[in-house]
Amino acid sequence: MKSRLLAAALAATFPLSLLAQAQQVRPPVAVYWMSVETAGGMGMEMPPGMAGMMPPGMQGGKRMKLDLGSSQPPRGEPRAAHGIPPGLAMGPSLPLVTPRIERAPTREVDEEREYERPKGRMLIYWGCGETVRPGQPVIIDFANMNSQDAARAFRSRGISRPRGPAPGRNRTYGTWQNEEDSRPVPANGSLRGDHTVSGNYSPEIRFAVSEQYDFMQGVVFDQVHKTAGGAFAVKWTSVPTATGYFATAMGQGDTQNDLVTWSSSEVQEMGQVLMDYIPPAEVERLIREKVVMPPQTTECAVPAGVFKSDAAMFNFIAYGNELNLVHPPRPKDPKQVWEQEWAVKLRLKSTAMIMLAEREGGGRRGRGSSPQRGSEPPAQSSPQTDAPPSQADKPQAPTPTDAVQEGVKALRGILRF
Repeated sequence: MKSRLLAAALAATFPLSLLAQAQQVRPPVAVYWMSVETAGGMGMEMPPGMAGMMPPGMQGGKRMKLDLGSSQPPRGEPRAAHGIPPGLAMGPSLPLVTPRIERAPTREVDEEREYERPKGRMLIYWGCGETVRPGQPVIIDFANMNSQDAARAFRSRGISRPRGPAPGRNRTYGTWQNEEDSRPVPANGSLRGDHTVSGNYSPEIRFAVSEQYDFMQGVVFDQVHKTAGGAFAVKWTSVPTATGYFATAMGQGDTQNDLVTWSSSEVQEMGQVLMDYIPPAEVERLIREKVVMPPQTTECAVPAGVFKSDAAMFNFIAYGNELNLVHPPRPKDPKQVWEQEWAVKLRLKSTAMIMLAEREGGGRRGRGSSPQRGSEPPAQSSPQTDAPPSQADKPQAPTPTDAVQEGVKALRGILRF
């Protein structure tokens, strides 16, 4: 009786044609992700001689992160490689190394040590325009903040995105860059052509990358200037394959203990989670919700009075397309099980950082490593992002690094609650 009632309920909810076509799907044995970025960097925004002091992650260039995960154990010691096209100019292949996981030594915790709350305030603004909008800023006093205040202040949009291969998530895992090969991607490198991923723990993966999924063009800004009303006018050249844009800025307030943040969102949004790869469907949703700027947008004004000094750092992202492949293709017969051997995801973004400050002289700034197809701008320094920032002996004025460090301190304090 119950089974008949359940069948009747399903038939009323879903068309019988859909129920009949339900297909059993077995997940892929191997999953391969290519995370591909064109980073504009900040080196050419700094005074002469200062660019080399920036952390490598802020110096720009073309970057890739390759991740291979498999449900199969290796035959012997794990080994895999990515055969690359000649246009990438990095030799015939890149090694995908399986990290050796070593247990960290146990440290004794000093339970008597009290946590020192960060000092000062955080002032939160949002929205492009000449003037600050009513109801802003939202002010957070670190000395008096609790977890509920932090949750309200740092609320962010939920983003639907799959998780890629990672150690512990897959039975066997390999990655590039690694300790065997940490070369930077050449400034003129291209992904276009045939690719092959092979190893002793996954099926062979063969696919091709077209121009549509090559490195994105770099972000190019016009000279930043202040409007008559005191707002910072930021303009950029449209990135042809961008699906949307988002920007944040961080700097100093009335005092050195005031950390000011701003985002280009039309609604309150800190935006930290948005400065990363976002699937195109999610970018479309965020555009409808007025969080992300549409791809036709080419300018945004940071309202007057948000930042009190010229040390504010403007962080920008152009979201890109995704290439998603599965082998073999889905069987046409819905009764046939779809046994997937491998899946590939190639995701793209183009990023840049500039200073919110007027500079003498003309010309465009913030150019990425590949502003135009076929061009070959000067090679950038190593794109590794985990190196510590360089330290100046006695900085005479606030710098973008100072703003970042203050933001990190504040966020660390929030996460400790």
